[in-house]
Amino acid sequence: MQRTGWGKSAVYFVATALLRADGAGPTVIVSPLLALMRNQIDAAARAGIRAATVNSANTSGWEQTYAAVAAGEVDVLLVSPERLNNPDFRDRVLPQLTATAGMLVVDEAHCVSDWGHDFRPDYRRLRTLISELPAGIPVLATTATANDRVVVDVTEQLGLGSGEPLVLRGSLDRESLRLSVVRLATPAQRLGWLADHLDALPGAGIVYTLTIAAAEEVADFLRERGHPVASYTGKTDPAERLAAESDLLENRVKALVATSALGMGFDKPDLGFVVHLGAPASPVAYYQQIGRAGRAVQRAEVVLLPGREDRDIWAYFASLAFPPEPLVRQTLGVLGEDALSTAAVETRVDLSRTRLEMLLKVLDSDGAVRRVKGGWVATGQEWVYDRERHQRIAEARRAEQQAMLDYIDGTGCRMQFLRRQLDDPAAERCGRCDTCATPAWSTDVDAGAAAAAQESDQQAGVEVAPRKARWPQRASAELGRPADRISRPGVEVAPRKQWPSGMAELGVAASGRIPAGELAAPGRVIGRLSDIGWGNRLRELVGGDDAPVPGDVLDACVRVLAGWGWAERPVGVVGIGSRTRPHQLDHLARRISEIGRLPHLGTLTPAARAPRSTPTAPSGSRPSGPRSSRPRSRCPTARSCWSTT
Repeated sequence: MQRTGWGKSAVYFVATALLRADGAGPTVIVSPLLALMRNQIDAAARAGIRAATVNSANTSGWEQTYAAVAAGEVDVLLVSPERLNNPDFRDRVLPQLTATAGMLVVDEAHCVSDWGHDFRPDYRRLRTLISELPAGIPVLATTATANDRVVVDVTEQLGLGSGEPLVLRGSLDRESLRLSVVRLATPAQRLGWLADHLDALPGAGIVYTLTIAAAEEVADFLRERGHPVASYTGKTDPAERLAAESDLLENRVKALVATSALGMGFDKPDLGFVVHLGAPASPVAYYQQIGRAGRAVQRAEVVLLPGREDRDIWAYFASLAFPPEPLVRQTLGVLGEDALSTAAVETRVDLSRTRLEMLLKVLDSDGAVRRVKGGWVATGQEWVYDRERHQRIAEARRAEQQAMLDYIDGTGCRMQFLRRQLDDPAAERCGRCDTCATPAWSTDVDAGAAAAAQESDQQAGVEVAPRKARWPQRASAELGRPADRISRPGVEVAPRKQWPSGMAELGVAASGRIPAGELAAPGRVIGRLSDIGWGNRLRELVGGDDAPVPGDVLDACVRVLAGWGWAERPVGVVGIGSRTRPHQLDHLARRISEIGRLPHLGTLTPAARAPRSTPTAPSGSRPSGPRSSRPRSRCPTARSCWSTT
């Protein structure tokens, strides 16, 4: 455990060179992010180490890499934890690699604890991999962000307890970093502050957001304000990611607006600043990300702009953790000796695709199921739900969230606080942060920048009277103004081009591509629950009572419809009902029909749920957040799922 920029990679590159000179096999490095892998390959080349990687972005070169490893032409092979359970890699490449490896390195080892329990359960496979290494093969775990709890957890998960691993911890102070917290009341003020102060931040840097949607929105807004920036997320095309990384490294952009996809190990020595638009869920994650800055400069600015929506986003990601036992048992009951694809399993259990994939990986690492070509099979091995462990993990995460809130509200030294959270025994006042010295940044926001992020004439909670004419032209004109980025409703929903997998499981004979003549047109929604602006309002709405739609939300619907640019004017309104808020949805459909002077053709309401032969989820177990807000049906046949009223 050494601070970011200390040179942890040099340790395993030097060790690799010595081991290879002594006739050892290649070093295997398990690394979590593509950007980090690219940095490590470049660093290895500068050190005279031949490095290669196998990941989702270079599939065309896998066979060539496998051949080079077998021929002894690769000194370091970098893989993601997910690669360890790819059937082809696991069965064809991994056995030989395990038998001949000279060293195993788990880089950014805190991820084993932060992600290995649920979000990236393939980290749990490292325990099996380590147990299969020949005797005497060294194992090195490196990180800049591991407190005592994480050390114990990583040691336990990797199965290193009996070996009494040597733990080396260094000082985590970063003398170049100037930490500040700027408290502002609204998302528009925070975005306005960023637009107003971006040029004053030194050099080029990173603006972190908590969600993909926020990263894309913020990048669009800053570009509108004349700032050269680009977005960088897990959904960014691989070629665009490479171009964005290059632009930042060469200072062709002022900033990348990024999620945690651009984080650990990304090495730009002269990175001048890191700004967080929204607080990460733990001081550990925060320290990791701010460590990108100030590696080879005397002063780098670190600014946190927390928002009240941060806790909602933390709660959403927490809701994606390991499912309750009835859902796990239901999933196990579906699987048998014949392989079922994830899509086929999804039609039989009450879990979203993301949570189901995570669950299956955990069950695989626990030995209860096995991933094979074509899907998943049950092993028949007895499996026990470790309720105490999951509760312990949840409590630890809640404690870390509270610590992050304490950091934001704290009046003591900010660097000292972070170092104490990481159990740095030498933690002391830094003398540089906004509590030790004069605050570097004011909370003043330029009126023009704030106006550019907030629509000035939005009035929340005002009922919209029925219109006697067409959709209002005022709303259509407003949508063209660049001054309402945050409050502007309207996000396009791309139509599906293929039928969902597993339709046959629902009794519907439809698969493959949807014929061109049957494709739906693009749709519209007011916003996503993860949006900076409308996300807050919509989370309040879907988390509230089954009451009539408030005036501001109704007005947003009208504005989205007004700015649609219809090829033909709609001829009617049909409501899609809800089991949880039928009155609210019916009210919305009727009001839209009145305002647009369109006939209300009725509401489709969900039929009663069919009885299940397997256990169902307990009440309240479905996670809150963007995915869980979508209506999902698990009826035996699609034809019986909806009835017209």
